[in-house]
Amino acid sequence: MEKQVVDGLREVFQSGRSRPLQYRKQQLRALLRLITERHADIEQALKQDLNRSMHGTSLFELIGIENDIKVAEREMTEWAAPRPVKKNLNSALDDVYVKPEPLGVVLIIGTWNYPWAMIFQPLVGAIAAGNAAVVKPSELSEHSSRLMKELLPLYLDKEMYQVVTGGVPETQELLKQRFDHIFYTGSSTVGKLVMEAASRHLTPVTLELGGKSPCYIDKNCDIAVACRRITWGKFANCGQTCIAPDYILCEPSIQDRIVEEIQKTLLEFYQTDPKSSPDYCRIINTRHFDRVLALMNECTIALGGENDRSQCYIAPTVLKDVLPHFKIMQEEIFGPLLPIVTVNGLSEAINFINAREKPLALYVFSSDKTVIKRMLKETTSGGVTVNDVLMHYTVDTLPFGGVGNSGMGRYHGKHTFDQLSHHRACLIKSFAMESLNDARYPPLTTARLRKAKFFMGHRMCSCNGMCVWAVIATVLAIGLLVGLLVVLI
Repeated sequence: MEKQVVDGLREVFQSGRSRPLQYRKQQLRALLRLITERHADIEQALKQDLNRSMHGTSLFELIGIENDIKVAEREMTEWAAPRPVKKNLNSALDDVYVKPEPLGVVLIIGTWNYPWAMIFQPLVGAIAAGNAAVVKPSELSEHSSRLMKELLPLYLDKEMYQVVTGGVPETQELLKQRFDHIFYTGSSTVGKLVMEAASRHLTPVTLELGGKSPCYIDKNCDIAVACRRITWGKFANCGQTCIAPDYILCEPSIQDRIVEEIQKTLLEFYQTDPKSSPDYCRIINTRHFDRVLALMNECTIALGGENDRSQCYIAPTVLKDVLPHFKIMQEEIFGPLLPIVTVNGLSEAINFINAREKPLALYVFSSDKTVIKRMLKETTSGGVTVNDVLMHYTVDTLPFGGVGNSGMGRYHGKHTFDQLSHHRACLIKSFAMESLNDARYPPLTTARLRKAKFFMGHRMCSCNGMCVWAVIATVLAIGLLVGLLVVLI
């Protein structure tokens, strides 16, 4: 079944259907109609999957998708245009450029925590770049997966874009097929399996993974504002966000103040009972509930800790005096638990971060520019936000992606288009000025090598649309240089 789907898409892609930009724009407009016309259906599916409110769905998924579609439609012509590059003297009269081209058939494997955004944002780039695509939503967000399977063929060209649902067997069968790119969002463990499967066909991959994103709070900052922003980013979607602050690093002297400010913010956000708040989500299923709950075993609970397995509910929870060897510090939490690890100053915080895998995101709160500069200079991460959390994800001109164990490749806006395009190197040469090519032809001599080095080593501008006078001046200059070289030789 999966092979027939991929073969069918490849046949239609090779017909050239998606080459015209107008076709791609039509498909993007259709995708935007899906979002706007079926907004309520998507909200209902996410309410059933994650207990997410309609406002939360708009804020965390649909607004971003809509913006991505509009940006891609507006700027696609520029993105897809040939890109001039600088030339050397040897190619002064040639057309030299990079031409973005569709890769072919792309596989997009999404995840359950943001099931629409993690499929549709890469899909926007795949469509804009002119690819065919298979999308595989997560079976854990079953209502969203089922709805996506139903809706996509009603709006998009079903011969170019198809949805495959199911669990592990279906995903494994898909990964046996030859794709031209695989875009996977999920855990590092599964990411390794995806990369291994892709290697059999030498298929390039984009892996959007995760990890433990640290959050350093300097004592020289507005702690109340810092905690308000951290509380929002950590407990949104019940902590099930790949770039959520995973743990706090701070000096012992401000730990209690941080707990106090988070407590105030939780009361503001979710009132006295987060379980009854329309803005507080649930853990995706009981298996993940049990996993998250087990992470608290060694810890001292400063706030929260209440839970209800029948509803997959875990209250927003803050854990203090957490030690590095605790289980909670050995894996990504992906739930509403926020451990606080105390360190003796900035240098120890930097060493703590650098001793672990490179995170997908890094957060630092400080009013001291020296602290900020050191944290940026002496650590690495997929992305970084200073004095806030998550917000770098919302800027479509910034590349979003991991590094090392947190992933590879990047997307958002033009970055998605580039990631899912082949950048073809193009040189179109004239039959004129053949004498300039003598330097590369046998019999090779020292003089010819000197001539080749001169012409190949001098850069020119990247303008392919040179005016007539510029061309004449270039030709005259080249002729003069050749004459001088002959005299010298």
